[in-house]
Amino acid sequence: MIQLFRLSKKFGPNIALSDMSLRVRKGEFVFVTGPSGAGKTTLLRLIFGAEKPASGYILINGINLNRISRSKLDLLRRKIGFIFQDFKLLPKKTVFENVALALEVTGERRTFVKKKTHQTLSLVGLAEKEKAYPLQLSGGEQQRVAIARAIVKDPLILLADEPTGNLDPDLTKDIMVLFRSIHIKGTTVVVATHSRELLEDTAQRVVFLNRGRIAGEK
Repeated sequence: MIQLFRLSKKFGPNIALSDMSLRVRKGEFVFVTGPSGAGKTTLLRLIFGAEKPASGYILINGINLNRISRSKLDLLRRKIGFIFQDFKLLPKKTVFENVALALEVTGERRTFVKKKTHQTLSLVGLAEKEKAYPLQLSGGEQQRVAIARAIVKDPLILLADEPTGNLDPDLTKDIMVLFRSIHIKGTTVVVATHSRELLEDTAQRVVFLNRGRIAGEK
């Protein structure tokens, strides 16, 4: 599903990733961890197509991101859900509108968008917050809106950048239960995290990064 071949990325003189090769199988759940600056966010952004590598290449479902047009990349990204560390919710749109927008841009019928958005907000426990605005929500609620927006389109791949970084232990457990339920349905899930609690309790594959390189796995 996701294949990285000798991937490198720089930001000015700083090396973010160096000669990285990695394969994530279809339907796999993988944690990516490491200290701050290890390259976790850069890795996810490269997989999403939001950044281009300095060298190497990426295959997503057999498609080489280096060789497709911008329009085809946009179509591919509709099959990838990305949960950003800072949520990136639109403050002047309601919870419902923030989530529905992910479907509206794909051209789905209005009736389908409405039904699917209601279902997804119920799934993440926000059915009663549909008319609220992001700034009226707690950090945990905003995180769940970001998750709902990422999964409403039933993505083939779900990428999550520090999805529990601002949550207390109970909310963290709730979010991980939600991720596992998404994974069980067949979605390939990659979660970047520095949370020791998540990694201690998981039976999933864990990839360790350090200074832009893979330092090990378990």
